[in-house]
Amino acid sequence: MFKWFRKAPTPDPLAPGAEFMPAGRSGAEAALPAIAKRRWLTWRMASRVTGILLVLLILAIGWLALTAPLSKSLEPPVPPSITLLSAEGTPIARSGARIEDPVDAAKLPDHVVEAFLAIEDRRFRSHWGVDPRGILRAVFHNSFSDGRSQGASTITQQLAKNAFLNSDRTFTRKAREVLIAFWLEAWLTKDEILSRYLSNVYFGDNVYGLRAAARHYFSRGPEDLTTAQAAMLAGLVKAPSRLAPTTNLAGARARQALVVQAMVEAGFLTKDAAEAVRPASLRVEKSDTVPTGTYFSDWVLPEARDRAGGVENGVQIRTTLETRMQKAAEGAVKSARLTKAQVAIVAMRPDGRVIAMVGGKDYRQNQFNRATAANRQPGSTFKLFVYLAALRSGMRPSDRVEDTPLTIAGWSPKNDGGRYRGSMSLEGAFAWSSNVAAARLTNEVGPRAVIRAARDLGVTSPIPAEATIALGTPSVSLLELTAAYAAIAAGEYPVKPRGLAEDAGGDSSWLSRLTSGRRSIGSRELEDMRQLLRAVVDKGSGSAARLPVPVYGKTGTTQDSRDGWFIGYAEGVVVGVWLGNDDNTPNPGLSGGGLPARLWRDVMRRAIDLPEDEPVLTNETEGLDLGNLIDGVGEDGGEPEQGEPVFDAQLGDGTSVVIDREGGVELVRPEDRRQQRRDAPIQLDLRGPRAPAPRADPPEPQGEGE
Repeated sequence: MFKWFRKAPTPDPLAPGAEFMPAGRSGAEAALPAIAKRRWLTWRMASRVTGILLVLLILAIGWLALTAPLSKSLEPPVPPSITLLSAEGTPIARSGARIEDPVDAAKLPDHVVEAFLAIEDRRFRSHWGVDPRGILRAVFHNSFSDGRSQGASTITQQLAKNAFLNSDRTFTRKAREVLIAFWLEAWLTKDEILSRYLSNVYFGDNVYGLRAAARHYFSRGPEDLTTAQAAMLAGLVKAPSRLAPTTNLAGARARQALVVQAMVEAGFLTKDAAEAVRPASLRVEKSDTVPTGTYFSDWVLPEARDRAGGVENGVQIRTTLETRMQKAAEGAVKSARLTKAQVAIVAMRPDGRVIAMVGGKDYRQNQFNRATAANRQPGSTFKLFVYLAALRSGMRPSDRVEDTPLTIAGWSPKNDGGRYRGSMSLEGAFAWSSNVAAARLTNEVGPRAVIRAARDLGVTSPIPAEATIALGTPSVSLLELTAAYAAIAAGEYPVKPRGLAEDAGGDSSWLSRLTSGRRSIGSRELEDMRQLLRAVVDKGSGSAARLPVPVYGKTGTTQDSRDGWFIGYAEGVVVGVWLGNDDNTPNPGLSGGGLPARLWRDVMRRAIDLPEDEPVLTNETEGLDLGNLIDGVGEDGGEPEQGEPVFDAQLGDGTSVVIDREGGVELVRPEDRRQQRRDAPIQLDLRGPRAPAPRADPPEPQGEGE
């Protein structure tokens, strides 16, 4: 009955196949310890595996805590978004993604949350981060269907991937995704997970997060979304770049209908309510028209990124740009109605704060910034350094200089038109931009003294130690040349152009200003230099830039009218203007005293709100376009005789139009003409030649122009 108490027969140790057994022990007695030993070994192995798994789990949790903090799940997986603000605090440009404050899923309307749950994860409230039923459904569908494959990622897994991982389709990445999903479910509530997911998911158009998407597409907050709008946004998550309604409204509406149907299947909407949902209509927020790029923002953005440093979310950085000044510059360019010729304008305060920048006629067509990246010959605007070197040597504006032909080391500079005035004052020679006078002064003080003056005022471009630099043969950028003139306005040098406000992260302490390396210009040299610049506008080649306020400036024209410049300052604003062709071809009739000076004047008039004070034409001349006929006035290298008009042109019937130096307009009949016409009326044709021949190298200086 009780088999285990029966005495087993003693085996014959000599029988074939008999096992050896120590004397005095039966087979049952020997088998019991072996079974126990195997069980003990199995238990010990299981304990070790369990311990190892626990250690690995602890290490994984520790690794996640160190490398994937929970706060990171609130941040969109994109580089920092930088919004540049004007000096007044108005957004002027945005770089990077649009990001706004996170949303709280618990405070959103039910239909908004349900739209996302219906299409992305219907069992979100019940699973633990991974949905086994969803995985089986996806496997079955993908195995037996010829259609598109289905995914089985839950909202928690999508949050884990978006916030912590890349999009690689590898087993290792998927395993990490599952592990992080379990970790998120353990530490966060369902509403917290959903809030984080909705706050960083991508909705197309470089927009991240539900709040930013609601404002971008519908101009409202996420709390005010209708069922149709919520369904459309939920539908974008699958393929946001392809379905963005601003570019694919039909696709977005088709996807919206699919989401509404999913809400019915999930029990979130009744069929009647679903039928009442109409296709959503867009209302793109007006404030989103902030451009992603401008000439100014492209120039300042690299430094702005450095200021932003390691900031992960969006950041706003204040710049020095002044909205009123920028509009003035852009308005002046638009009014000029340029054809082929390009334009660049830089406006700054005397301390170097750049308050406006135009790098070309149209940023949308060409993003090359001619204000900062184009190096061109400056013509007579470079004479600022020639005369500053002369003043440093002890000369005064009333000192005389010979305006007569000369030859320096085989080079013979010429005045425009071959006119020479003999002995002139420095003031007169500078005002009327005598080329031979500038060359003579450079030869007297030495090219190195001129170069030193340019370097002191901040010019960093290469300058050869040759007398030809007197005519502006070195190539410089408009930005650095304008900064050099700003030094005269400020009375100290060098002036370093900057585009970010000091409160944007810069050091504005007294120590930084003390160690900035700026030095004051000598009072005598400064006063005399300003006198020369004032003379250019009051009675010289820059008369077209006159304003009802004191103006200090200089004109510049390069050989064959390839470049036209005017740089000057008034009322605490320094403005530089350049005109020319990108291929360096000539512009017949272009001169610094013509359209560049008038552009400068137009910018300043708009900026400082001066009334329009152009000459008022009589009925006989009303509507006559004189704009292109007065370019180049005062560019002939000689000072006009007393009473000589600055403009004299003849109309078809022989009637002359005379503009005197005070801006008065007079019609003179042929019989009443009191003086001979000038050699030829000057007309500005900014279209250039029909078949321009680009030149890679700048032309040799011949002394033409200014």
